[in-house]
Amino acid sequence: MKLSINIDHIATIRNARGGIEPDPVAAAALCEKAGAHGIVVHLREDRRHIKDRDVRLLRETIKTKLDLEMGANEDIISVALEVVPDLITLVPEKRQELTTEGGLDVASQKEKLKNVIARFHEKNIPVSLFVNPIPVQIDASKEVGADIIELHTGEYSEAKGVSEQKRLLAELKSAAVHAKNLGLGINAGHGLNYVNVRSVVDIHQIDEMSIGHSIISRAAFVGLERAVKEMLDLVKR
Repeated sequence: MKLSINIDHIATIRNARGGIEPDPVAAAALCEKAGAHGIVVHLREDRRHIKDRDVRLLRETIKTKLDLEMGANEDIISVALEVVPDLITLVPEKRQELTTEGGLDVASQKEKLKNVIARFHEKNIPVSLFVNPIPVQIDASKEVGADIIELHTGEYSEAKGVSEQKRLLAELKSAAVHAKNLGLGINAGHGLNYVNVRSVVDIHQIDEMSIGHSIISRAAFVGLERAVKEMLDLVKR
């Protein structure tokens, strides 16, 4: 199983003071040095953390894989088509949210997403859709031409009590099996940390984890390289 690191919150810290430090581009290099298989950034419409400059420099410097998370709005689509990342992950986006609050409702916007995905495929950019672990959304993802789905692990990560966590873990497992049977690649992420990731790693249909906040938080105490290596040890086990 692979691990990609979301470095959005390095940019959040930088932007808090309006300066240039810490630099997400330097953070990406440290993550790669530590063994990360890819770098994830979310270019939001309001540019609250990652900026256009970051995406362009990352495209030039990343040696592994650049996964650009984005909403399907024309402003960001134009940036993505110019930069040509290694993967695009389409996510829902609301300006008032602190972080992405749920999966993309693919089933209700098939035509729009089919057209957007086709534009990226013309540039040979594979597309992942960030979805809740629900069969109808997975089926719709396959129908609109997605190459990969990223299973939203937020509900599992926030589960209250062992029984609820087990139920939500079973949903993730079932969704992963269903997606794999459809021929989709499978990533997973949102809210995962050094404790709750252990059970998700046992879902062998998942190809890659996308984790950010917990690693950046851990890095504040032990340094970024060590934080990445510690998570890699869990994911690779």
